Amino acid sequence: MDITAAELIAEIEASPDGPGVGAFFDLDGTIVQGYTATTLYADRLRRGDVGPLEFAKTLVAAVDGSVLGGDPQIMGEVSFAGLKGRTVDEVAEFGQRVFTTKIAGTIRPEARDIVRAHLRKGHTIAVASSATRMQIEPVANDLGIPHVICTELEDEDGVLTGKTTTGMLWGENKAGGVRAFAKKHKVDLASSFAYGNGQEDIAFLATVGRPHPLNPHPVLRKAAELAHWPVVVLRDPTSAGLRSYAGTLAAMGGINLGLGVGAAVGVLRRSRQEGMNAGVALASKLGFGLAGVELNIQGEKNLLAARPAVFIGNHQSSLDPLVAGALLERDFTAVAKAEAKRDPRMFLMNLILNPAFIDRGDNAKAVATLAQVTERIRSGTSLLIFPEGTRSSTQRLGRFKKGAFHMAMEAGVPIVPIVFRNTGDLMWRRSLVINPGTVDVVVLEPIPTDTWTKDTLDQHIAEVRQLFVDTLDNWPTKENA
Repeated sequence: MDITAAELIAEIEASPDGPGVGAFFDLDGTIVQGYTATTLYADRLRRGDVGPLEFAKTLVAAVDGSVLGGDPQIMGEVSFAGLKGRTVDEVAEFGQRVFTTKIAGTIRPEARDIVRAHLRKGHTIAVASSATRMQIEPVANDLGIPHVICTELEDEDGVLTGKTTTGMLWGENKAGGVRAFAKKHKVDLASSFAYGNGQEDIAFLATVGRPHPLNPHPVLRKAAELAHWPVVVLRDPTSAGLRSYAGTLAAMGGINLGLGVGAAVGVLRRSRQEGMNAGVALASKLGFGLAGVELNIQGEKNLLAARPAVFIGNHQSSLDPLVAGALLERDFTAVAKAEAKRDPRMFLMNLILNPAFIDRGDNAKAVATLAQVTERIRSGTSLLIFPEGTRSSTQRLGRFKKGAFHMAMEAGVPIVPIVFRNTGDLMWRRSLVINPGTVDVVVLEPIPTDTWTKDTLDQHIAEVRQLFVDTLDNWPTKENA
């Protein structure tokens, strides 16, 4: 029986609250699309970190395990041996770097929603996988999963030996690891959930009362049919196809055309502001129309409820500024890093918006620039800024810097939070390609700053950031927005 991700989340929401209920997630092919070990190994190959002997052993193990029906665990053992002599810290840093650059973009969006549903219920959540800690922990940390049940690598004084202390948590070994964890943490397995995708996960799924194969291997799907386990097929992260590439090229042309028209209007009307308003509105309509991107906006009335204002957004993607510009449309400027001033691709955008460029390497100049921006806000120009300061590799929210909040307080204008849910799905952090789809946005109510002081600023920043966290964790429906 197949059910949807929404039906699964409804089942989670109807389950008992509290840590006595467990939720155990396999990693590869379940939370993430594909295999993290392959991604990590490919990175080592590119860097010349794999010697001829290790490569030959890996090739033989891969052919034996996948083609000849041999033991697939042998390939893992070869990989562990290849890490011999590395420090634990070095390997952890390697895993985090590859997660940020490659693996973060493979997390299935609906898997993130399922994890959030369990977090809201206060369940005990763990990733249970035959993968190693360096593969799992960056993913678990990003999703807010506190526990890891995995193949543990042996070390001596912080240096890896090339062996494991647990054996590979594959098949029945993983099931045993979950049972031991449940006993230690007082988790009732009969009330618990488990999620896996491979035929080796059958024993693992059978340990709980609520097993759910996700995107299952054919052998697992057959076992699920026999055992009457509900199957869920999650959508994979959007990948760029011909439509995406063509749409992106057309969108860039449309955006530049719109901005060019705006620049001309500004010259003819002798008003940079009129040119900006005309250019941004036309550029967003042309750009999103040609790229096949639609906006699903909740709280749209809050965009005009208080102007001027400091509009702040969470930052996942290069698409965020374009979406925010389409929302604000008129009478605003932005803050950008100094490097953008020299980027020829940003010429028309810089000409139209006249953004404030912040030199992060020169604190005195940065402070002076922010003071100038504050004066522009007092004069009636709203400000768009991303307080995280840089794009996050996933939907997980970063730390908020003070600049936006300090300027709003000094100018005496409200903060208006704009929460983006899935821009990273349509245009991943390091991608140059826009995929067609719908961007979900919530514009929260303006937050007055007239009673804020320097002494209370940190508290207010934490409160505003929590609004973003709560909105992302409990995305409002049209009915309760």
